[in-house]
Amino acid sequence: MVDLKSQYLKIKDEIDSAIQSVIDSTQFIQGSVVKEFENEIAKYIGCKFAIGCASGTDALQIAMMAMDIKPGDEIITTPFTFVATTETIALLGAVPVYVDIDEKTFNIDVEKIEKKITSKTKAIMPVHLYGQPCEMDRIMEIAKKHNLKVIEDSAQALGAIYKDKKVCNIGDISCISFFPSKNLGAFGDAGMLTTNNAELAEKIRMIISHGSKVKYYHDILGVNSRLDSIQAAILKVKLKYLDEYCEARINTANNYNSLLKDRFCIPYVLAHVKHIFHQYSIRVKNRNGMQIFLKENGIPSMIYYPVPLHLQNAYRYNYKEGDYPVTEMISKDIISLPIHTELDDEQIKYISDKVIEFENRI
Repeated sequence: MVDLKSQYLKIKDEIDSAIQSVIDSTQFIQGSVVKEFENEIAKYIGCKFAIGCASGTDALQIAMMAMDIKPGDEIITTPFTFVATTETIALLGAVPVYVDIDEKTFNIDVEKIEKKITSKTKAIMPVHLYGQPCEMDRIMEIAKKHNLKVIEDSAQALGAIYKDKKVCNIGDISCISFFPSKNLGAFGDAGMLTTNNAELAEKIRMIISHGSKVKYYHDILGVNSRLDSIQAAILKVKLKYLDEYCEARINTANNYNSLLKDRFCIPYVLAHVKHIFHQYSIRVKNRNGMQIFLKENGIPSMIYYPVPLHLQNAYRYNYKEGDYPVTEMISKDIISLPIHTELDDEQIKYISDKVIEFENRI
């Protein structure tokens, strides 16, 4: 699904030099390179503050901690995303309140949000799924009307643009993942939070370091979730290539679209966004058969996501099958094809031909 080795080899000297510089400095935790990377990310996004942490999952939890989310508070989000979104809500004792997704974009259906708001609702957590921004103007309008916070789950969308703003710079806090397969990927786990609110930024910095502003003095409940210097150094190098990586993915998606558009439900892209295609997902009639056939022909594929969050054993609460029909329908027929910076036209054609060949058999 990704070719991280080829990507690394193209910038090997830069990466190796960056890693060696951290080793030489011995500043492995909160070294100067972490601050440099944070400043560069903030500049890239156009926000005031960027704070590194240990993972995208941690970023979600820390964001809610910074907003004083308490047990019993309700967080409105989507049931069609990676488990971290719900997992972190549950870890704080809060309650995920799901809103079904839009059938075209697979993102949260913004026109269904207000119906789910109660006196216990404290925040909306939209997920920019697969790299396509949610309809953030409407979400921010609803949040303002009901005095709610907005946490952007931007784990899959760094580099995407909504109208004239980059995602990670619209909600009150945004959460980023640098998992290795992301458009900007580390060589291990790493994450980041971004905000334009100085008070939230200061609180986040304290939370990631045991709730401490001054060493050994702990003023608030915190965690240990610092972005280590080696990952920051690697990401600092790769950030220079992020737009190039995103454009390569967009070109790959366009190539897929031209080959598959007459036969499949290809990704729908909103006219006013820049979708950076962390995943390229289509809907097919016989997904299990398709996946087996592709594997037999040397083609990997993935299902993001086969079981909606409201049907996961750990997070069922009072939800049941049928509660979110669009999500449940999409989860049964969606499949993601390889998309990364190293795919060439010949490989894309081969993959597309095999997808079409199997569909012709049905």
